[in-house]
Amino acid sequence: MTYTRDNSTALWQRARAVMPLGTNSNFRFWGEGETIVAARSKGGYIWDVDGNRYIDYRLGFGPVILGHAFDAVDAKVREVSQNGIMYSLTTPIEISLAERLVAMCPALEMVRLANSGAEATMHALRVARAYTGREKIIKFEGQYHGMYDYMLFSTYAPVETYGNRRNPIPVPSSSGIPKAIHNLIITLPFNDFEVLEATLRRAWHDVAAIIIEPILGNCASVEPLPGWLEFVRSKCHEYGIVLIFDEVKTGFRLARGGAQEVYGVIPDMATYAKSMGNGYPIAAFGGRRDIMEIVGKGVAHGGTYTGNMVGVAAAEATLELMQTQPILETVAARGKRLMDGLKQIFDEAGVPVVMSGHPAMFSFSVGVDKITNQRDWARSDRDYYLRLMAAAYERGVMPDYDPREPWFMCYSHSDADIDETLNVMRDVVRAVPWRKP
Repeated sequence: MTYTRDNSTALWQRARAVMPLGTNSNFRFWGEGETIVAARSKGGYIWDVDGNRYIDYRLGFGPVILGHAFDAVDAKVREVSQNGIMYSLTTPIEISLAERLVAMCPALEMVRLANSGAEATMHALRVARAYTGREKIIKFEGQYHGMYDYMLFSTYAPVETYGNRRNPIPVPSSSGIPKAIHNLIITLPFNDFEVLEATLRRAWHDVAAIIIEPILGNCASVEPLPGWLEFVRSKCHEYGIVLIFDEVKTGFRLARGGAQEVYGVIPDMATYAKSMGNGYPIAAFGGRRDIMEIVGKGVAHGGTYTGNMVGVAAAEATLELMQTQPILETVAARGKRLMDGLKQIFDEAGVPVVMSGHPAMFSFSVGVDKITNQRDWARSDRDYYLRLMAAAYERGVMPDYDPREPWFMCYSHSDADIDETLNVMRDVVRAVPWRKP
């Protein structure tokens, strides 16, 4: 089958006349003639407006944990929305969802709902600042916590701009971020015990929170080194700092209790979105009771669409399925088979790769022997990765074009899909030979 993009290109030409870059997100722009316009999706597949079918490993940047247009979730949304979707009042289903979240997530004693991961992390930071009376936040290079000014530092800028690892420079990821905010953020390398220890000895009294993705979900899905999360946990306890796990990507994907369950480290607060609602807009933040109880007592949280019935119904249906069906076990088993198969293909072709991440959200980096943080990953052969992905798209397999983004798995991916993907990737690796830079 020949994959053409004539209709996508024509629609993109229309779009760019009325939308910057012709998209509603910078990350959806892949270049002129390369930007795909979607038509529909179902299960583990997505079709574009030219009729091309792709096995989808982007899954909307990770939210689609069950599969696109999953019948049980959509049915619940239709059922609930028949009675209205906006009340500006509390509803029984919100209470049921909050109880479910508290039961599933080890860190949650109390919870509030939001609409997106960015909202959830933003509110968590406000609560942490109010609780501690401090203002600075520590985040780690290469981690993404939302598209807002407080967190858009050292996320995807070239690592050459980050400075020395012992004294990193917080690099804003966009124009338009006030310079004053620069003074409220400390950026550090992920998995670096020594630098975190030294930084806290020097600046702990200013630090309200350490916010951390337990897995470096926006940079090749790098996992924590043994003892790293425990070390961060102990330092937060020692210095009275609120530890926030950003589980927007890992929550309800790695395990029913998220990364907390997998790694056995319990933060003070945690944030959720993405897999929580199988693609519907819904998010949550919560944590220890003594921290969360300050909300509403001089600490603001709200939102017109917070607790809307569409998102809440989707989350109720999605999480109920996770609790009663072997959803995540199936996702992990198929992801492990895909990871192992890809590694074998690369090994047979003599392409050096490091596989990283959890089987439900994994990645590979070419031409390096280890990656523990974004600085390591930046030494990988990213240009080769891009060429591989371009060839995969032409053959109907769609991971994200960006080498930082993981391959995401969903429950609807079948063993046949894994077989097809491995056959395609074997052809791709043959067609795109690797040459050592």
